Amino acid sequence: MVERKIFAGPRVRRVRMGLGLTQTTMAQGLDISPSYLNLIERNQRPLTVQLLLKLASVYRVDLDELQGGEAGSAGQLREIFADPLLAGEIPGDQELIEFAEAAPNAANGMIRLYRAYREQAARLSDLAELLSREGRVADVITPRLPLDEVHDRFQSRPNFFARIEDAADALQDHLSPGDDMAGALRAWLKREHGIAVRLLPVHSMPGLRRRYDRHSMRLFLSERLSPFDQLREIATEISLLALRGEISAELDALQLSTPEANRIARFELARYAAHALLMPYGAYFSAAQRLHYDISSLCARFSVSYEQAAARLTTLQRPGAAGIPFFLMEIDSAGNRLRKAGAQGFPQARFGGGCPKLNIHGAFAQPGQILVDAAEMPDGGRFLTVARTIEGPQADFGERVRRTALLLGCDIAHRDEVIYGKALSAASILIGPACRLCERQGCLARAEPPVTRPLGLDEMAAGLSVFDFQ
Repeated sequence: MVERKIFAGPRVRRVRMGLGLTQTTMAQGLDISPSYLNLIERNQRPLTVQLLLKLASVYRVDLDELQGGEAGSAGQLREIFADPLLAGEIPGDQELIEFAEAAPNAANGMIRLYRAYREQAARLSDLAELLSREGRVADVITPRLPLDEVHDRFQSRPNFFARIEDAADALQDHLSPGDDMAGALRAWLKREHGIAVRLLPVHSMPGLRRRYDRHSMRLFLSERLSPFDQLREIATEISLLALRGEISAELDALQLSTPEANRIARFELARYAAHALLMPYGAYFSAAQRLHYDISSLCARFSVSYEQAAARLTTLQRPGAAGIPFFLMEIDSAGNRLRKAGAQGFPQARFGGGCPKLNIHGAFAQPGQILVDAAEMPDGGRFLTVARTIEGPQADFGERVRRTALLLGCDIAHRDEVIYGKALSAASILIGPACRLCERQGCLARAEPPVTRPLGLDEMAAGLSVFDFQ
């Protein structure tokens, strides 16, 4: 019978060091020579089954610790090297495993150091935001990922692009769609570019929403998409063809730093143009005012989805014909913020959007229902917030539905102009910009202590929050 040989020298060394033993002392306990143990620890001799059993009986060593490898550490190291900061230093899986096994203490130290780095980066971001709210810091942290740069640029400026709006109005007049926008868009594609639109089943295009085939001159759309999203994809393709110059001009004005950021922003601007085409500015602005910004009624009037109608409200800032300055935020069920925008830029300093008491989080418990609140900030600022879930592409049987939540907000001063103002109660929901920036005492929803105050570690008394502070 052939013995199973295991090379686990670094783990044996870690066990010995943990027990406070010298190589001579451990070798005596194992009935081997110190030189042989030295070779084992340097992976020049195998750790046989007999030695494994002896280690287990003499030193109470867990055999799984010696045989199991460092899969957990290797997985965490893999996550570390996926950080954009180390994008040029990505090792292979085998190299990570060898590092975790050969130097487990160093690997654990690196993991702890990376966690500390992420924690300090988060704290610096919070402090920068806090100082910027006071007007003392303009820009402390620059985005590292192209997507972060694009999001930051769009969130910090008004969500209105005049060149695209004017070009979309001109194209809309040329189309003269009447009551059949879908038919008019399909006809324009066929007439002007010879492109036919076809729907494909899920198995033919499992991972794509839209694909343009230059050889067959066909635009393929996934059957997963709702009719509203299918129409937006057609409008997006038309915008990339007919409004290319205007999109490029607005893209140049953003002054992004990398080709990847420009590519991402071009798609965002094309989607903006699609909304401008489906919901022409003048008609949409007039309807929004007449309907008191009732999103459901606007959906029916323009044959668009709730998400499309709400997003369009944040763009109504044409000089001389400006609507209520709405802002918008979208999150998933884990609380990740996917999108932020605003008619005058997202109010990061005044509103924040990171409070767990916002109705956008409660929307997941009531899918499809519209939740309306008056939210009050610590400085007395008040906002009208409207939240509702939105559904993603059609899921296959057994596949989880993609569901996100959308928050539309504006200053409470506009409550009488908005239909949702009628649903407000006298009491406001007391919120903060984010737990780390909020100093409200006794908040039951607090998830983190504020960065501006020390924790209240009192053995004689405990408050309502697990993160009491002084």
